[in-house]
Amino acid sequence: MRSATYNEFGKPTEVLSLGDRPIPEPKATEVRVKTTLASIHNHDLLTIRGKYGFKPELPAIAGSEAVGVVDAVGSDVKNLKVGQRVAAASVQATWAEYFVAVEDMVFAIPESLDDEMAAQLIAMPLSALMLLEFLEVESGQWVIHNAANGAVGKSLAMLAAARDVNTINVVRSKEAVEELEAVGAKNNINTEDEDWKEQVKTLLGDDKISAAVDSVGGQDSGDMLSLLGHGGTFAVFGAMSGKPMVLNPTDVIFKQAVIKGFWGSKLSQEMSVENKQRLVDELIERAVDGKLQLPVEATFDLADITQAVDGKLQSGKNGKVLLKP
Repeated sequence: MRSATYNEFGKPTEVLSLGDRPIPEPKATEVRVKTTLASIHNHDLLTIRGKYGFKPELPAIAGSEAVGVVDAVGSDVKNLKVGQRVAAASVQATWAEYFVAVEDMVFAIPESLDDEMAAQLIAMPLSALMLLEFLEVESGQWVIHNAANGAVGKSLAMLAAARDVNTINVVRSKEAVEELEAVGAKNNINTEDEDWKEQVKTLLGDDKISAAVDSVGGQDSGDMLSLLGHGGTFAVFGAMSGKPMVLNPTDVIFKQAVIKGFWGSKLSQEMSVENKQRLVDELIERAVDGKLQLPVEATFDLADITQAVDGKLQSGKNGKVLLKP
């Protein structure tokens, strides 16, 4: 089968190539899926570089999320059948014509969702929904998060709104604000404005921020913490800047802040099937009723893998880049 493979860790455009690998056989609790479309995520690119929390054995096929059709089932599979349309995330080797995954990580997808939506429905939106529950925020409370125009950030803003949780979406440019407005997100703040922190306080009025999510690191972390309310939760989601967090210990102490690390893939793997199905059902409902929008930047043939993972395309994208095997 055709697959996007790499024999060493490194820059994706340099180490990835179109390869010919054997079609995998499902184990007892696994299903084999014939891939329709696969998503390219930032964590996939970090994995290829060898800089993610998980390192596959080399040589490896890249990718972690896809939509497709069940092609074969293992002897102990109970709830999925050959021919069923499914999506999977937090799995391995999805940038290929076929991939295998444990049944518990694969979910049936209704025909009402198109392939472009289904191919990216689980990983980032599920992370956003798990993040909301991880923060233990309730209707009417406020969450502030940076890098809000990313895939998780946009999903967080939309899914929180559907639960009547208020978000303050912090970004770094006017263009990023426009991206958020395009998906209906409100309370968008541009840090290019000198008074952006005052804008946040104006939005809040007499309310406080119950939770902050930092995806950037560096001084941006300290900015998020400085706006957090007393007794709030500070969740570390990522470090896009590549810099260590700069946190004022005074804020940590006197706000009595709770600082927690969030790793969506790990939580997803540890979550019960029933609980995860509950969240996936919510995602499907939001997507069908239009409360969750997942734009696509471009779709590439697997043979054009180096173009699909090009840094300029990935850094400037307004939607997900997809692969067609």
